[in-house]
Amino acid sequence: MNAPGALVFDVFGTVVDWRSTVIAEGRMRGARLGLDVDWAAFADEWRAGYPLAMDEVRRGALPWTNLDGLHRRILDRLLAARGIVLDDAEAAEFNRVWHRLDPWPDTVEGLTRLKARFPVATLSNGNVRLLVDMARHAGLPWDAIFSAEMFGHYKPDPEVYLGACRLLDLLPSQVLMVAAHPSDLRAARAAGLMTAYVSRPLERGAGAAMAPWSDGEFDLVADDFVDLARRLGV
Repeated sequence: MNAPGALVFDVFGTVVDWRSTVIAEGRMRGARLGLDVDWAAFADEWRAGYPLAMDEVRRGALPWTNLDGLHRRILDRLLAARGIVLDDAEAAEFNRVWHRLDPWPDTVEGLTRLKARFPVATLSNGNVRLLVDMARHAGLPWDAIFSAEMFGHYKPDPEVYLGACRLLDLLPSQVLMVAAHPSDLRAARAAGLMTAYVSRPLERGAGAAMAPWSDGEFDLVADDFVDLARRLGV
């Protein structure tokens, strides 16, 4: 493939380990508040609720709502289903766990190497403030933050991918989308972007099934971000 003019990255699961971070924070809060909760199941349900919440916006059942708002709606439902009552300040602070997710071990090194040659930016459904806070927490060296919030659409809507290309002043064929999720990459490819799959086998916990994909489906396949940098000659 041709050398990309810029790299854009999915964030949740690709750049950061959302599940382990949410579980750890849930256990910390549970110990402090005396809550008996299966925090691994809680984290999985919280994440699983987000595609359904986005669909509510797409169908018009909800007005445009950023990811913080969607996460809070899901959190409130999960707490109510377990009979847990938190005051608003406590619930709001728990909801901000998504702002302080920890990176995968290879993330910062790999991004730093890639940034030495290419512009690197987020392309995430996370809202701008969430992504800025996460970058500061995790030391993520982005050149730019691109969020679904900027385009009024969520991935995998094509407006998100094409909007990032437009802001980069590049053709879609000059932009490489990096993600650990085949569905995200397929949508980016349909919008004309190049694609790079990075394996994150622990995203949903040890032994969890990964979404299937086919050999040759994506332009690049890498074990992690350091391997991606090597494959791009950095």
